[in-house]
Amino acid sequence: MFPEFSQTMQEIALLVVPVLMAVTFHEAAHGYVANWLGDPTARLAGRLTLNPISHLDVLGTLAFLLTRMIGWAKPVPVDPRYFRNPVKGMMLVALAGPAMNFLLAVLSALAVRGVEYLGRGVAEGTLAYSVLAPLLYMCAAGVQVNIALGIFNMLPVPPLDGSNVLAAFLPPRMAMRYQSFGRWGFLLLILLAVFGVLGKLIGQPVAVLSRMLL
Repeated sequence: MFPEFSQTMQEIALLVVPVLMAVTFHEAAHGYVANWLGDPTARLAGRLTLNPISHLDVLGTLAFLLTRMIGWAKPVPVDPRYFRNPVKGMMLVALAGPAMNFLLAVLSALAVRGVEYLGRGVAEGTLAYSVLAPLLYMCAAGVQVNIALGIFNMLPVPPLDGSNVLAAFLPPRMAMRYQSFGRWGFLLLILLAVFGVLGKLIGQPVAVLSRMLL
């Protein structure tokens, strides 16, 4: 029991860095794109930063570390009234977060190749091995974490990013009604996770894309 618990804690500890990076870059991407489109709200709120503390939601981060499926950060404030085209602007801002995660997944896969190259011929038990082995795990975890976060956020469930993308293609009245379900969105996601539906929706694409990159 205790060796298994110790191993689990080690795995969670090694996940902290890739999870924090995934969440931080995801939220910062939302803010930077919104600012680029003319909305200064995130900038004025101090959210155009790569400091994880500015974006961190403790419960959301713990949820992602434990489930490796469901997680969230403090939403970046966005005011679509600043956009020349509010519907298109919200869609682009929404896409920025998952797109950043998929980019980080590719970069993490390249980092895996780099660490593997550095580790060629390194004997187990050496100082170099003790550094490279956890680093390799974190880079590989970065691939899976970012793919999972990107796919999760693209689900068309309000208030996830995917809902803003889908709403851009709906008639205005229908889009407003659709987005109004955001208050129940996370409850729905929790129920889907409890009954194993969320794992099936996300797990297989994550496994396929991870194999392609790794």
